[in-house]
Amino acid sequence: MKILVTNDDGIHAPGLWALAAQLTGAGEVVVCAPDREQSGTGTAISLHRSVKLTEVDSLLPSVKAYAVEGTPGDSVILALRMMENVAMVFSGINRGANMGHDVLLSGTVGAALQGYLHGVPSVAISVQAGQAGEETNFEVAARLAPLLAARVSSNGAGALLLNVNLPNLPLERIGGIDITRVGKGGYSTAITMVRDGSRDDYRITIGQPRWKAEEGTDIHAVDRCRISITPLQGELSTAREVLFPEDLPSMLFREL
Repeated sequence: MKILVTNDDGIHAPGLWALAAQLTGAGEVVVCAPDREQSGTGTAISLHRSVKLTEVDSLLPSVKAYAVEGTPGDSVILALRMMENVAMVFSGINRGANMGHDVLLSGTVGAALQGYLHGVPSVAISVQAGQAGEETNFEVAARLAPLLAARVSSNGAGALLLNVNLPNLPLERIGGIDITRVGKGGYSTAITMVRDGSRDDYRITIGQPRWKAEEGTDIHAVDRCRISITPLQGELSTAREVLFPEDLPSMLFREL
């Protein structure tokens, strides 16, 4: 099975390589990611300029790696054109959750969306940001990826799009796995103005999250120290019947 791994944090992000390392046991992995951080680019693709793709040194001996001077969506489009018979796309592991309305702004989800639109089962994986100075725990998310790859590849359900979010905790402190829907709310934004001579420059920055933790949502699951798996391509009931015909939460959690 050939697996494309990408992200929006850039080719050097540790979460990208933690994900790729675990997926090498599930198939042939190729990494193709932006050459720099592209957080918040959402579904953007470069329609009005050329895009460069360069092979770069890989951190894994069995994995080829490419950097793209463009968006996460560009990376997936180019990789799928360059590669043949890609069975799955994994995007992440993002440092910071992509839940609620932020799903629409996320470059991590945007990259996975391009895989889905090209008929390839795709999974976006993110870990909730920790407190200031706290390291991001990528281990559990990385271990979950090949389990999802095995389940998706064996069910024959065709293209699907999953958004996975984990609390920033070790496995022993995670309570389980929930199949969820997209919640409401997201990160706030602020504008800072700087005068440069006769011109005003504006900078948009991200503030604190303003989420509503309604039961059954991705936000509610992660707030309760649980893993959230949100099907973005259709109804929750359809995803359960086709992809997870048995008791997904307990089965996957036992495998972790």
